[in-house]
Amino acid sequence: MIYFENMENIEVKINVTNVIGDVYGVEAEEGQKVYDLIKKAFAENRKVVLSFLNIEILTTAFLNTSIGQLYKDFSEETIKKNLSVENISESGKVILKRVVGTAKLFYKDKDTFLRLQQSIEEILEN
Repeated sequence: MIYFENMENIEVKINVTNVIGDVYGVEAEEGQKVYDLIKKAFAENRKVVLSFLNIEILTTAFLNTSIGQLYKDFSEETIKKNLSVENISESGKVILKRVVGTAKLFYKDKDTFLRLQQSIEEILEN
């Protein structure tokens, strides 16, 4: 992590490649490492710049764990205000957008989301 001064407070720059030690962000366990750093920074009232520099592949599992579960612990407003991403590929942006949308729905009303998911699975089985 790199700390640098901002006019309002100290920002934390998290380089995903450095945290996971790889250019492939695929495993949920790796995403948990990133999530833990973001959560710690938020708890310290810091803004986070999440850099995907040199990341070649991102999966839904990785992004659900690293970013999606933030919606369990923090409000959408807090996340929007304190988290920014940079150097993410176009395909990564698409996946991230889907992950964030799903996380918002899931953590807003978990029971309804799970019932809807079950209904969709039942329809697809028939």
